[in-house]
Amino acid sequence: MIRRMSRKHLLAGLAAAGVLGVGIAAPTVALADDKSPSPSASMSTDQQQQRTDRQADFAEALAKELGVPTDKVTAALDKLREQRQADRPERPSTEDRQAALKERLDQAVKDGKLTQEQADAVLKAAEAGVFPGPGGHGHRGGDGRWGR
Repeated sequence: MIRRMSRKHLLAGLAAAGVLGVGIAAPTVALADDKSPSPSASMSTDQQQQRTDRQADFAEALAKELGVPTDKVTAALDKLREQRQADRPERPSTEDRQAALKERLDQAVKDGKLTQEQADAVLKAAEAGVFPGPGGHGHRGGDGRWGR
């Protein structure tokens, strides 16, 4: 049995979609105008320093345990880290990820799943860094795969 949507429900749905679009776009515009450094930028620097300190402490403890110079252990760990980096597949660039997002949004508009205004709002939010993108900090897509 096919149930037809009443005009009232259709208008309510469109109004909700419009509110969602404005809700995404408004903070994005506010963030784009904000010239102050973000707290996450300084936090990232602090986290990097803490990681570097932990690695140095680990190398020193390992060197002491093995009875070898700390610089030799540090060099070995750096070499292993570089090898692991070389073995990892290269992540798509930010531009490539933005282009892929734009293609998906354009298709959603074409399919009638989003309005152009909604797609534009999502794209602006992504460009402003509101959403974690593919390859971000451990966020999985709805299908459980990383970065999709």
